[in-house]
Amino acid sequence: MGPKTAKVYDTLRERLAAGEYSPGDKLPSERALVDELGIGRTALRQVLARLVAEGALEVRGRSSYRVPGAVSVRRPEGVEPWRIHGERDLYDNRWVKLQLWDVEPPGMESFEHHVVKLHRVAVTAVMDDQDRVLMMWRYRFVPQQFGWELPGGIVDAGEDPASTAVREVVEETGWRPKTLEHVVTYQPMVGMVDSPHEIFVAHGADRVGEPTDQEEAGHIEWVPLADVPGLMARGELMGSGTLVALLHIMASRRAPGVTAAR
Repeated sequence: MGPKTAKVYDTLRERLAAGEYSPGDKLPSERALVDELGIGRTALRQVLARLVAEGALEVRGRSSYRVPGAVSVRRPEGVEPWRIHGERDLYDNRWVKLQLWDVEPPGMESFEHHVVKLHRVAVTAVMDDQDRVLMMWRYRFVPQQFGWELPGGIVDAGEDPASTAVREVVEETGWRPKTLEHVVTYQPMVGMVDSPHEIFVAHGADRVGEPTDQEEAGHIEWVPLADVPGLMARGELMGSGTLVALLHIMASRRAPGVTAAR
C-alpha cells in the first residue's frame, strides 16, 4: 500500500475500533467512501479487501461491506495454547517444507509433531449473469480422478492475493473477471499443514483469449450453479477451495437479508 492508501486503511480501522459502525451495520457505498476519503476506487477496494481478510469486515452480496454481526457463542476463556519449544527442517524446496516441531499441549509432556508448510493459494469463483460459474474439468494424478475445479494458484512472494486471483483466472481459462470480492481466508488441513487459502468471488468476465497455462487449463465450461449439489453428490468437485467458494455463494443466497451474488 502507498502512503495515501495506508492512511485510508488506518482511518477505517480507527472508525471500526471506535464503534462508529455497529455489528451488522453496512458500510457506506464505495462511491461515498471514494468521495469522502479522496481515494481511487481500485485503491479503496485494496483497503476493503485487507479489512475483510483481517476479519474487520465481511462481504455480503456484491460490493456490500458490513461489520461482522454479533454472535451468540462466546469465545471460551482459560483455554491455554500449546507451547512451541522449537522447530527443525527435514526437507525444504521451492514447493514444500517439511518440519518437526517440539510442542507441548497443556498438561502434557512435549513431543515432536510433523508440520508441512505450503504456499498461500488464491481461488476464484467467477459468476455470470445466467447463474453459471466458470470451472475446469481436470485430471488430478494424486487421487487419480477427474473432476470440476475453480481456477486458482499460488500467491507469488510479495504479490497481492487479489492480483493472483485475477492472473490465475486469465491464465487458466482465458477469461478476465470484471469485479472481485474476497470472502474468506482459511486453512484446509489445520492439524498438520500450513497453507492459507484466499477465496474470492467475481461477477462477470470478459473473454481475453485462449488459456496460456495449458498444464492447468483442461476443459473450460460455464457450469450452472444449480448443478453444484448434484456434482457434489457425485464427488466431482475437486479441492477444498472449490467447495468453500461454491458453498459460500449458495449459503449467501439463502441467508435472510443477504443480497444474492449476481
